[in-house]
Amino acid sequence: MNAPVPTHRPIQQLNDQLISQIAAGEVVERPSAVVKELLENALDAGATQVTVRLEEGGVKRIAITDNGRGIAPEEMPLALARHATSKIASLTDLENVATLGFRGEALASIASVAAVSITSRTADAPHAWEIVGSHLGTVAPSSGPCGTTIDVQDLYFNTPARRKFLKSEQTEYGHCAEVVRRIALARPDVSFSLTHNGRTIDHWNVCDMARRSSQILGTDFAEARLAIDERAGPLRLHGYAGLPTASKARADGQFFYVNGRYVRDKLLVHAVRAAYQDVLHGDRFPSYVLALDLDPALVDVNVHPSKIEVRFRDSRAVHQFVFHAVQRALAQTSATAHGSVPAPLSAAGIAPSSSSADWRRPHEQTGFGTQLSQTFSPSPFPAGSRWDAPDAQGVAQSTANYGALFAGAAERSPASGAAMPMPVMSSAPGNDDFPLGFALAQLHGIYILAQNTKGLVLVDMHAAHERILYEQLKNALDAQVEGQDMQVQAMLIPVTFFADAIEVATATDHQDTLKALGFDIAALSPSTLAVRAVPTLLRNADAQTLARDVLRDVREFGGSRVLIERRNELLGTLACHTAVRANRILTIPEMNALLRQMEGTERADQCNHGRPTWVQLEISALDKLFLRGQ
Repeated sequence: MNAPVPTHRPIQQLNDQLISQIAAGEVVERPSAVVKELLENALDAGATQVTVRLEEGGVKRIAITDNGRGIAPEEMPLALARHATSKIASLTDLENVATLGFRGEALASIASVAAVSITSRTADAPHAWEIVGSHLGTVAPSSGPCGTTIDVQDLYFNTPARRKFLKSEQTEYGHCAEVVRRIALARPDVSFSLTHNGRTIDHWNVCDMARRSSQILGTDFAEARLAIDERAGPLRLHGYAGLPTASKARADGQFFYVNGRYVRDKLLVHAVRAAYQDVLHGDRFPSYVLALDLDPALVDVNVHPSKIEVRFRDSRAVHQFVFHAVQRALAQTSATAHGSVPAPLSAAGIAPSSSSADWRRPHEQTGFGTQLSQTFSPSPFPAGSRWDAPDAQGVAQSTANYGALFAGAAERSPASGAAMPMPVMSSAPGNDDFPLGFALAQLHGIYILAQNTKGLVLVDMHAAHERILYEQLKNALDAQVEGQDMQVQAMLIPVTFFADAIEVATATDHQDTLKALGFDIAALSPSTLAVRAVPTLLRNADAQTLARDVLRDVREFGGSRVLIERRNELLGTLACHTAVRANRILTIPEMNALLRQMEGTERADQCNHGRPTWVQLEISALDKLFLRGQ
């Protein structure tokens, strides 16, 4: 097929209308882009109440009303002119942008592809004023409260080819509604109302972030989240990170804001993903609402037409700060830390389905029938007693039994033979002293059944023991190498490989970083790299693949997570192979020792593969199963 021959024309100046329409192609991609730009203008104007009215998915009409400062009548033509703004006036202002908008292009671009009218009134004006069309329109008296209403009708009426690329009304409305949700999520101090085709869809009053995130993301997120609020120098990260056991199959619950602006930045996404690495199942995605606040001079927001990406002056520092802040929050995912159900349960008390029909790996699965008679051990509780209202004699007796066990180190880990020392229980436990309660029995050689103050606890003993051993291995290794140089293994014969110019430049420019990570990677030629040494722990890994991964991370994020990721991968394998196996019959004291260790272990709500380690069935859910009280 022959390419069309371009028509030859002399060089000429484009007219303003065509220039605006070209700009509109970048700014006004679809109706949701109009909603975004107008909402950002409303917030920059100090609005505390915003109403969004849509018709036919925003294609027929988008009307946004706010109670902000308003626009003076003499400035209204400028509001519709290209490159006219009140938000910046110099290069210094551009390098310190603290507002959501700043380019002065949005309204002019919208007016070039739609019919636009602006009605606005300032606090000191006796009445409102209106301008219709473009910056060449006439400003006329009008009526209205303080604030601004921008009415956009018949989007792309003069560019029919562009209109053909729009999707269905419901699809376009969905994109508009998502924009409103994103912005409303970042500003709980502002009330928002959204209507479509005359029907109110959403309304959010002024509240705090906890309530706003619950309203928008749902009660499931509200019941399974961790609060984050950390500072380091000019950086502050605050918001909520979803529990790993409440992850999703799609990445549609991830909201990150930089100075109040919603962004999809690969550096920030990578930092959060890395923090979830060893607590999240590989094909699952965490939910989170996180806001990063920093000096506007430290971030460049003028790198993308839609301002969806940003660039940090010190990307490595930002990456490490976000990573460690989220990682510290996730370390609280243990029964003792939050004392709640690690994963949402249905009203009937049944654990939610996962992405896999069976969480257990093949080597853990086994037949059940022949083991049934061997798996139930006597209960440590006196007959007829209940843990939520025990008699004093029963508690004292069971506590004495456990105290005798925990005081010594005679009990051994069934799989590894390692001692499992536990603290002495010198007095009867209170309601919240032991969130996982005490063991009742073992089910099918796989699950521990325990009773706590809330009801019944089910524990996957392999997953739980795997997390305990994994954290012990990590802590032991960290303690061994703390304050020491990375132990390296020199290659007997250096591994050489072809590298592109960027990889060679990275290896040359970041020698100190690579050395700190335990790598000796040298350039032999403009297109060849040689790996002379790697960290001892990873000596059996493929040196070329490892080197490429490290160079990529050093280049993109200023440091490398590869070492820790590969190290943890190895430790996770060791923990998995060492942990107690399915069909290993445990005694009641052994089960209780495992529960106590879970309560003292960080991230104990899931194993290092992201599988949940325990679930809670509350008494109310059990009562519902048996129709008690109905």
